Amino acid sequence: MTSYVENEGAQSFSFDEKELLDRVMAAVLDAEGCPYEAAVNLLITDGAGIREYNKNFRETDAETDVLSFPNLHFEKPGDFSGAEEEAADCFDPESGELVLGDIVINVERVNSQAREYGHSVLREFAFLLAHSLYHLCGYDHMEETEAAVMEEKQEGVLSKLGITRDQAFSY
Repeated sequence: MTSYVENEGAQSFSFDEKELLDRVMAAVLDAEGCPYEAAVNLLITDGAGIREYNKNFRETDAETDVLSFPNLHFEKPGDFSGAEEEAADCFDPESGELVLGDIVINVERVNSQAREYGHSVLREFAFLLAHSLYHLCGYDHMEETEAAVMEEKQEGVLSKLGITRDQAFSY
């Protein structure tokens, strides 16, 4: 498993973003039964930065908390059986790892949403990672039933990691 993290801003956290990404990624991929070693890229930016990415890549001129850019098309969420059909586009030729995609997180929203929900910044960051990783595994939340499945999966992984909502708010 490989992860790459780039922080565009001056904001730092009291935790190691890469270590947290690796923990959440391992838990999500284990829960989904991913048969491959995988790679994910994470970019940490601010509100203006994520708005620019949203505008350029999704044609939505608005700030958001997290963006997910999957590299693999899933016929069924969490079903990795089609990955080899897209091997030329989905596997790193040097490492052989499945490149799941890219995550962009808005550090300003991490902080404001942690305050709003009354939990730790670490918990909010981990939640956004889990949310995005499930998108990279083919899940969505456009329909109410899809949203319920995704929410249950996110909470299950975070609970298993001991990253719960009842952790006190802190920086």
